[in-house]
Amino acid sequence: MTGSTQQKPTLLLVEDDPGLLSQLRWCFSDFEVLTAKDRDEAITQLRRGEPQVVTLDLGLPPDPGGATEGLATLEQILALAPNTKVIVVTGNNDRDNAVKAVALGAYDFYQKPVDADILDLIVQRAHRLYELEAENRRLADHRSAEPLPGLIASSPEMLKVCRTVEKVAPTDATTLLLGDSGTGKEVIARALHDLSPRSKEAFVAINCAAIPENLLESELFGYEKGAFTGANKQTKGKIEYASGGTLFLDEVGDLPMALQAKLLRFLQERVIDRIGGREGIPVDVRVVCATHQDLSGLIAEDAFREDLFYRISEITIAIPPLKDRTGDAHVLARLLLKRFADQQGRPIKGFAPDAVQAIEHHTWPGNVREMENRIKRAVIMADANQVTAEDLELSPEGEDPMMLNLRQVRDEAEGRAVRRAMQMVDGNISRAAELLGVSRPTLYDLMKKHEMGREG
Repeated sequence: MTGSTQQKPTLLLVEDDPGLLSQLRWCFSDFEVLTAKDRDEAITQLRRGEPQVVTLDLGLPPDPGGATEGLATLEQILALAPNTKVIVVTGNNDRDNAVKAVALGAYDFYQKPVDADILDLIVQRAHRLYELEAENRRLADHRSAEPLPGLIASSPEMLKVCRTVEKVAPTDATTLLLGDSGTGKEVIARALHDLSPRSKEAFVAINCAAIPENLLESELFGYEKGAFTGANKQTKGKIEYASGGTLFLDEVGDLPMALQAKLLRFLQERVIDRIGGREGIPVDVRVVCATHQDLSGLIAEDAFREDLFYRISEITIAIPPLKDRTGDAHVLARLLLKRFADQQGRPIKGFAPDAVQAIEHHTWPGNVREMENRIKRAVIMADANQVTAEDLELSPEGEDPMMLNLRQVRDEAEGRAVRRAMQMVDGNISRAAELLGVSRPTLYDLMKKHEMGREG
């Protein structure tokens, strides 16, 4: 237990002797104590209070002289909450049933008459073990769900991306990340940096779409004193600050044509010219670019230089949207809930069934960023100890992808396959048709059907 604001752990005492129950409930000052006199009450309290430790008298009604009801209660408790530590309390001459209870999964047993101090020691030890096991599970979940630093994923689609990142990171290859807004392009860029030999140097990120065109050049390349009105001192640009490390150019598709030419020269020669400067400055930097735009389409419209495209895409990594990551929505939601509940100091235990259903059915158009925003808000606004679909501002029904008719499912899969093939061969119609196993005319028809326009 850490921190003074943390709640006391919960202990459930299951005992049919009112006098003993009354005596025991005041013996465990370090715990929030719940009590129950029979199996039904015990299961109700188990569901409601989620105790970490339970002491269970095996002699419960309607079999106070035997152990059948107590053993049945034990099995039901462990079926509902297998990580709970159950200490069975037995009669003085009932060692056989105590051993049987341990074989069924009880943590330990204690024989009457009860010595409260000794029982307290056993309970404290059980709780320490519960906490240790819980922490081990949290660490294991965290490791398995975070295949790259800062990236939460367990789907085959994202694990494939992670393997690519691990192979590419140690190199200096200029890398292009393609993906919708909110899919985690900057997280992947940081992972490329963190897993590289440059990890101890600077990681410098700049969003090409967020800075006005007239300021972007000075932000990237810097300027000399007196280069323009207001240039009162020599100023380094982002590229120069990233020297030795990694430069991340986000939304590179928004880069103005004039700057595209200057960036191309830098990538070819690894030398920059500050605005107003008279001599080139060599810079050693690894460059990672990202965009949510279709660069092939921009090239076709003469809005993006083809030679720059080939220079920034020595390696291309496509990051799938959240809806296409099998099972990731649940993994991500669970870990985000834990993170935000800890940050906000809220006693949130998990998601209500309607919230689980809503997470499954929602298509997450805003991807991971949308999920972060919804879950953070839900943690703050939730009235109960579980987040509901209403807290997430989602409908439990949602848009169920399994309810689409077969034609819709087939058309969506067909469109994805054609786009992916065209990306893999950089828009070469003949190679894409060969890859898809169709004729060129058929591929043209498919591109028209899915509104893909002309080839890049």
